[in-house]
Amino acid sequence: MTDSERETQAAETTGEPGTPEPEDVVKTEPRQFQVSKPSSRKPATTRAATVVDGPAPYAVIATGGKQYRVKVGDRITVERLHVDAGSAITIDQVLLLGGDGSTRIGTPIVEGARVEATVDAQDRGEKIVVFKYKAKKRYRRRTGHRQEQTRLTITGISG
Repeated sequence: MTDSERETQAAETTGEPGTPEPEDVVKTEPRQFQVSKPSSRKPATTRAATVVDGPAPYAVIATGGKQYRVKVGDRITVERLHVDAGSAITIDQVLLLGGDGSTRIGTPIVEGARVEATVDAQDRGEKIVVFKYKAKKRYRRRTGHRQEQTRLTITGISG
């Protein structure tokens, strides 16, 4: 079959002259992939792990209806505690003790666990503005609230 006969046959079958036949499509060679050689480096799992220090002991304490995760040296702000600034306090409501590769969970508190802290200051929080109104009734009420707070520095965890 000659090229002109192929074009005629293609025009008869598809209805369009000059439609490329499958032989006219440019064929490319299949892509060749190279398999890389395994690396000479050791995988990370076989390297020796160096531990500088274990994780610092931490505790989860409950005070003022909230829970705080603390470690020695942390400064936290809690709901008002009725103690003087500069005094030392002990928090017995320890819900969890962790660190040094072990964790003790209380049911609900860890027996014998304590967190020591010093009171830095007695403060008040940011003002929260409450605005109430009733549409079309000329009823407007604006009130504010500042929560009393105590700032603590954690000095020790035992248990």
